Formats: sequence, structure tokens, C-alpha cells
Amino acid sequence: MTIDNQPDTRLHDVHLPAGADTVQLLTPEGVRTSDVRFDAWVADIGPEQLLDLYEDMVVIRRIDAEATALQRQGELGLWPPLLGQEASQIGSGRALRHDDFVFSSYREHGVAYCRGAGLVDLLRVWRGTTQSGWNPYDINMATPQVIIGAQTLHATGYAIGIQADGTDAASIAYFGDGATSEGDVNEALIFAATYAAPVIFFCQNNQYAISEPVALQAQRPIAERAPGFGVPSVRVDGNDVLAVMAVTRSALDRARTGGGPTFIEAVTYRMGPHTTADDPTRYRDPAELDQWRGKDPIARVEAHLAAAGMLTEDRLAAIQEHADAVAVEMRRGVVALQDPDPLTVFDNVYAEPHTGLARERDHYSRYLRTFVGGDR
Repeated sequence: MTIDNQPDTRLHDVHLPAGADTVQLLTPEGVRTSDVRFDAWVADIGPEQLLDLYEDMVVIRRIDAEATALQRQGELGLWPPLLGQEASQIGSGRALRHDDFVFSSYREHGVAYCRGAGLVDLLRVWRGTTQSGWNPYDINMATPQVIIGAQTLHATGYAIGIQADGTDAASIAYFGDGATSEGDVNEALIFAATYAAPVIFFCQNNQYAISEPVALQAQRPIAERAPGFGVPSVRVDGNDVLAVMAVTRSALDRARTGGGPTFIEAVTYRMGPHTTADDPTRYRDPAELDQWRGKDPIARVEAHLAAAGMLTEDRLAAIQEHADAVAVEMRRGVVALQDPDPLTVFDNVYAEPHTGLARERDHYSRYLRTFVGGDR
């Protein structure tokens, strides 16, 4: 599955998703294409199944839009939008089994949705009412990692643990293009290759590491880096939900059958800001944004389903109604969240009582009492 003979792309070309070696099964116009390497991995995905994936993407985009609105209205402290990356997250998330374990960055809301995270749980940490949104073992997904790239080491360690347990589960680490310059990612690749760990490295190349374009750190496709560590890689159109599912299923099968790790570069685009604290108009050409709108992951599936007669006006309206209802439910739950007692910040820091922590808690308690009403 290693990609060989990549075109000699230079700085300006690596910023683009298309290429002879980029796996694509659904064009931006919604035309189904064929790839003999991966067609069999999605042979079970007919129009009805593709419609389900389409609905997932519509719902998670609506969730993302509502969360962005909540932040703008002062209900959330911050929000990292996923707009434009729905296919990468839904296509890969729906390929996973329940016993697989996910280690993500802070933008994989779509993956968390696929894993069964509660709607309010997606936003708790961004409202500042908790230090994590869910119990990782309830949905087999760690809470989002903010330290860039650290989750790749966690995923690799977990995968080595899977080997010790003797099961055929796998772990998957999600990270962005910028994270590939971090030492953690490179160290994780070394360990994964050395121990043939059943882990998937899923890089969402959304073209920007905050405000810096990917071309500043990658003069060749990012997928080319992994083979140097002994990890097979594949580059996929990250805006093609069908292709993403196919390559992820293939990588998972490799992991389950003793083949070791796989690196997936899903070439997509961050349509919105890095976070709601960011202003992408300061560093991004509007023409570039327009170009990528033509590759929209939802629009291409919609075009394909419409051409197949599967997306009637009634069905489209029902899907949108469902997405709106989800957004209403999420908003209602988030706004109703109560601020926690300030001293709960010390809860669950250590598994056992800790004298140093108890001392800090006492100091903080006495500090709070210096404010009017602090004794309450």
C-alpha cells in the first residue's frame, strides 16, 4: 500500500489535493470512479449506506455551525471548527469497530460523534465546566489532546498493549499536517515500525498549521515521510468520504492481521478558522477558499445521490430537519450547564490522595474566601 513514484511536486503543488497517486472514488462533481486497490473495501456501500454517511456529514456540519455560533454569543470560551473536514472524519470514524481505540486532537468532533459521544459532551470542555468531555472507556476514545502530536505516542503505546493482550483491535491517532513537524509524531512512527504495532496514523492535511501553509514544512507530500520510518503510507482525497472509508478499512485490516502500522494522509481543507480566536483572512487568499469550495465533501455526495435518484426533496428536507433538531438539543443542553465549584479543579488529579495537592487546595480555598461572597 506504499505510495511510490509521487509526482515531483514543489512548494506550490503540495498545497493541492489531486494527483495520480491520490486515492479518489468520488470526484468533486459526484462521479463514482474506480480504483482496483480499494474498490473491494467499500463494495458493501450502496446508495443507502452512502446516504447514511451523507446524513452524518450534514449533521456534524450543523453541530459545528451551532458550536461556532455559541462561541460567538459568549456561551463557549473557544471552538475549533471542522468545516470542510467532514469526509475525513466521518469516513474514517465509521470504519472503526467499537473495540478500536481513538486518540485525537481537538478538532475531531465528527469522529467523537461516530464513537457515540453525547452532544453536550462535545462542548463541555469548551464551555469551561469540566476538564474533559466524556469517560474515554465509555466510547473507546480518549478526550481531545491539545499538546500537538502527543496523541500519536499514546496511540502507539496503546497498540503495543493490544499486542500484549492478543486481540485484533487497533488504535488510531488523528493529527494535523502541522503535527508532523513535532518530535512526538516521529518518535511514534519509530516505535510503531519497530514493534509492528497495530496503529493507524491518520493525518488530516487541512493545508494550514494555524496560519502557516503546509508548503512551508512539507516540500513533498506528507505521506512520503512515513516509508522512511518503515511505515507504509497512502494519500487519499480527504474530501471523498468513500475513499477515506476504503483506505481506513484497508489499514485496519492490515493492523488486525499482524501487518503493523499504516500512515494515511487525508488531503482536505480547513474552510474556517483554526479556532474561533483566529482570523484566516489575514493569511489566506479568498481565491484559494473559492477553489476548495468546489471540492466540498458534502456537495459531491449530494450530487452523486441526486443523480442516482436517492436524494429527493423530501429526503433532503428530513435530513436537514434532523440536523437542526440535533443543534437545538445541543444548544439547550450546553446553555443549561452549571458552573462547577471552583475547588473541583483539584478532583481526579491523582488516583490517590496527595499531600501536595491537598496543600494547594487549601491555599486556593483561602484565596477564594478573600473575595466578596467567596465563603459561598
